[in-house]
Amino acid sequence: MAVTALRWAYRRLGRFYPRVFLVLELQTVYPVILGTYGLFSFYYVGDASEFFKLFGITCGLAAIAIAIACMRTFPMLRPLERWIAGERDEQATAEAWAAAVSFPWRMIRSNAILPALIVVVPSAVISVETLDLRWVAVFPFIAGSTVALAYASMLHYFALEIGYRPLLIDINQQVSPRTEANVSAISLRWRLLLTLPMINAITGMTVAALTAEGGGGESLGLDVGIALGVATTIALELTLLVTRSVLRPIADLQKATERVLDGDFSVSVPVTTGDETGELAASFNAMVAGLAERERIREAFGTYLDREVAEYILSDDFDEEGIELEVSVLFTDVRDFTGFAAEAEAKEVVAALNRLFEVVVPVISRHGGHVDKFEGDGLLAVFGAPAPFRDHAERATRAALEICRRVNADSQAGDLRVGVGVNTGRVVAGAVGGGGRLNFSVIGDAVNIASRTEAATRELDRDVLITQATAESLGSGLEVASVGSHRLKGVADPVELFLVRVPQQAPAESQDGSILDPEPVLAAVGKVRRGLLRRPRG
Repeated sequence: MAVTALRWAYRRLGRFYPRVFLVLELQTVYPVILGTYGLFSFYYVGDASEFFKLFGITCGLAAIAIAIACMRTFPMLRPLERWIAGERDEQATAEAWAAAVSFPWRMIRSNAILPALIVVVPSAVISVETLDLRWVAVFPFIAGSTVALAYASMLHYFALEIGYRPLLIDINQQVSPRTEANVSAISLRWRLLLTLPMINAITGMTVAALTAEGGGGESLGLDVGIALGVATTIALELTLLVTRSVLRPIADLQKATERVLDGDFSVSVPVTTGDETGELAASFNAMVAGLAERERIREAFGTYLDREVAEYILSDDFDEEGIELEVSVLFTDVRDFTGFAAEAEAKEVVAALNRLFEVVVPVISRHGGHVDKFEGDGLLAVFGAPAPFRDHAERATRAALEICRRVNADSQAGDLRVGVGVNTGRVVAGAVGGGGRLNFSVIGDAVNIASRTEAATRELDRDVLITQATAESLGSGLEVASVGSHRLKGVADPVELFLVRVPQQAPAESQDGSILDPEPVLAAVGKVRRGLLRRPRG
């Protein structure tokens, strides 16, 4: 009920809510003052008018202290007010969250001495004068009032935490701030160590006052001392036990959480109690088991699907309906694989393909591409999706050169030889499939042309061929030479194909060009600019 009322007040008051709640909450000091004088009345002889006079004077002093405290603490609320008013960028949100979380402790800490100087000491002196007591009676008054002040401070702290909770919930719905931010707050350990003894002291004083038969300042001072002594000695052992009982399961959860953040999903929190903390530990273990299962799925997902694609599919950016974009497609296939497969045993065929792909796949990944699919002894790779690269054509071309150098020239994949075709164009990238089975892939003429370009490497006896669209997208770091226009199966218009190599003056990449035969046509090739490549089709 109270929480609902606070939410309603927050919605109604808007940016004025933090200040209004603070002012109203501080008014709870008046019942504490009334209760304190009620306890004092059991120790001192006086008529009701005198005690109500003292109550009125003390309330006036408290009003002054509240006004000063508000003026001192209102500036601390400005980040909250700005956030509620609409300033909700990342920095403003973080500042508002930190201000709301730390405000209860900052308010108590910054005004700790204020009520003692303005309320406790003056009211004690006035009480001694009004009740016509000896001057030494001021000390029992101060001692008893200090205990009441500490009690009121703890009430203020917890009430402010409750009051600003609706605002904190609203902030966390916008963005979840980091809890390790530098904020001022009382730890749970100290809340228990301070609150439980204070409850014992207040309870002891109340019981002593109700059973007292006068006695004046001596009895009051003795009762305050006994109550504080019991609270800080005999009751302290029970306080420490309760604190440990609450904090140890929480400490176990904290340690386990840190291990989970480090990627260790084998952690398990011991369930040592049957209360809410035990249920929390059991729920945490169930959650970690779910995370471990999710991580195993992710690992398997990344094994049978390119990890970059897996991460993209699991991200919020993934659009199942597909997107249209320009990419470069690389297609590679093994030469004369049918004859090899017919003569070799099945295990030998699979082992040979695995050796090949162990060489090819890392090259593609290193150049920023991803394997779209394996097609028997062939492989389709995409550059520019899902990770966008402006130089996807050059990345795909350099990957093709390196693949052929490693496989064909250096024989890193055994006796297998490959041809590679590269094409650049617009495709549709998205999840394709049905019946609960989907595959992230690229679709379009650009894919078909890349496959046919690779097939042309056999007809022209070349290792790497690229299309005009890819050649036009290359930078000045690669040399290309046209081998003419060719009709490709399934493509209506002839497609101009190009040889490519890294110039000899680029030492770091010079070996990639060794896959091309040193024919006279390449000896005369210079760096071809994009404008020279644009010639009519057909």
